Amino acid sequence: MKQRISIVVMVDAVGALSDRTLHNGNISLVDDSSAGSKHQGTPDLVTVVSPGQVVQWTPIHIDVQTPVEIQSIEFLSAANAAAPAAATPAGGAAAPRQAGHSAATPHPVSGAAHGTGVDATASNGYENHDLLIWEGIVPYGMTPGVPYRYRLSLRLHEGANSVLHIDSPALMCV
Repeated sequence: MKQRISIVVMVDAVGALSDRTLHNGNISLVDDSSAGSKHQGTPDLVTVVSPGQVVQWTPIHIDVQTPVEIQSIEFLSAANAAAPAAATPAGGAAAPRQAGHSAATPHPVSGAAHGTGVDATASNGYENHDLLIWEGIVPYGMTPGVPYRYRLSLRLHEGANSVLHIDSPALMCV
């Protein structure tokens, strides 16, 4: 079993901003899980993971003039106490968050714990070749075979309408 699973988020930022959506071919997610992930290359990627693995998300923009960065990753399965909490920018820790919960609501697992004082919804993560890498640890206790959907919010350039999100990708334990 690999210790780290990488998810690459490829974004056509110009298309997404023009269409005002990450669908319509404007986003493609792929991972390097050897456990048989589903829907590679689509916004509906279901990444197969194991408890204890580190999952990293890396955004890549295909338009060299429009930067793309991850604004937040929030798991939508708030009813399940064993659901992962929000991932955080690599190099920082944050109060775990899930959609529909305040930052003060405790959850069983936070993202990466490499530092302190980093807001999971801000873009102040670890910089690596002009990419912000986000990561989280797959918690023990996730129900095998159940996809845990998450909201992936991306910041495309600047401005009032620059943050777009999709709710279709998921992690699933084996």
